[in-house]
Amino acid sequence: MTHTIPSSTPEITPAPGQAAVPAAAPAIRGTPAALKRRVPKYSDLAPLMQFKKPEFGKAARLNRASTIWELRDIAKRRTPQAPFDYTDGAAEEEITLRRARNAFLDIEFRPGILRNVSSVDLSTQILGKTSRLPVGIAPTGFTRMMQSEGEYAGSQAAQAAGIPYTLSTMGTASIEDVAAAAPNGRNWFQLYLWTDRDRSLALIERAARAGNDTLMVTVDTAVAGARLRDVRNGMTIPPALTLKTVVDASYRPAWWFNFLTHEPLTFASLSRYTGTVADLINSMFDPTLTFEDLDWLRETWKGNLVVKGIQTVEDARKVVDHGADGVVISNHGGRQLDRAPIPFHLLPEVRKAFAADHSGAAIILDTGIMSGADIVAALALGADFTLIGRAYLYGLMAGGRLGVDRALAILEKDMIRTMALLGVSSIAELTPDHVHLLPR
Repeated sequence: MTHTIPSSTPEITPAPGQAAVPAAAPAIRGTPAALKRRVPKYSDLAPLMQFKKPEFGKAARLNRASTIWELRDIAKRRTPQAPFDYTDGAAEEEITLRRARNAFLDIEFRPGILRNVSSVDLSTQILGKTSRLPVGIAPTGFTRMMQSEGEYAGSQAAQAAGIPYTLSTMGTASIEDVAAAAPNGRNWFQLYLWTDRDRSLALIERAARAGNDTLMVTVDTAVAGARLRDVRNGMTIPPALTLKTVVDASYRPAWWFNFLTHEPLTFASLSRYTGTVADLINSMFDPTLTFEDLDWLRETWKGNLVVKGIQTVEDARKVVDHGADGVVISNHGGRQLDRAPIPFHLLPEVRKAFAADHSGAAIILDTGIMSGADIVAALALGADFTLIGRAYLYGLMAGGRLGVDRALAILEKDMIRTMALLGVSSIAELTPDHVHLLPR
């Protein structure tokens, strides 16, 4: 009798009209040594049991924050609701602020590959001088209310980072005190241009004597915006502590202790004037100002003149025609007109217009920036420079000077990583081709 020797790979009997299909190979017998279970030895476990020593204190808390949003979370836990909301909030329904942040979310980066990005240079020229980073600190009012170190922390952190710091007319440290606190920093001064020229002139002269090389005039405050969080919190200017704010502050003992044991809050740059702070604010927000007032300011101030609050291409052109050296495309962080134009969306139009007839004027952007990637996107779309307000204030509220340092370090690390992944090693290499605006 004849026997057929089966092949090593038996076939599955096919259906009529189909080819034979080999069956699956049999499983390999035996288990590899590496997969056999055994009782672990201490020598195997020891390298895995290197527990990190617990770290406590302000520095450790700040170092655990990897984003500006995480600094915001810390700030919210450590700051009473009224001052936190004063920083965090915007006008009316806060539509403008949400749109400004969404504008940075609604982009797609277009990276290049096979470029040498072993070293990334973030330095840039702005208004005649070099800034180590393409971002400066924007003017913020009543900063020592957020955290007692206030403008001193901001100006010193900016000095250490090699970037400009802008003191607000409504700041809680004087022009002279900020200059003394950061003598080697690049200090700018923000001005609300009053009809009372003597008051404006006095501040301008003080800023010049203190070494400020740039004057930033804010023009989007014909009247104050409706900041409803402040209204609900009973927040007034000057601030009045209600029972609600006192109780809220009691849960943040460090803030409360600092508030009580430091110099009372005032608009320090205005302290030489008589009258109430409320009267001075009413005179700051002057609805009668025109471009002719800008002409007077140009004749009076001999340094760099920048106009902040530009929200149309036409106005950007006009302020340069009236002597401005640069513009800040800004809607005041959404704190004035709700549903205002979004600076990031307006940026390419302003860049295109300036390329045609105002190529020497600086274009600075603020509002909505919360990461280094946001800054890189703004530079790619045509900004020469950027400013941060809330992003640095979250750091300030989270940990004073150390918190501001941490905020700037986070942004710097973000920028380096983003640019390296885009395939660029310097600010000059960024172009609109690196950013695509996605439809929402």
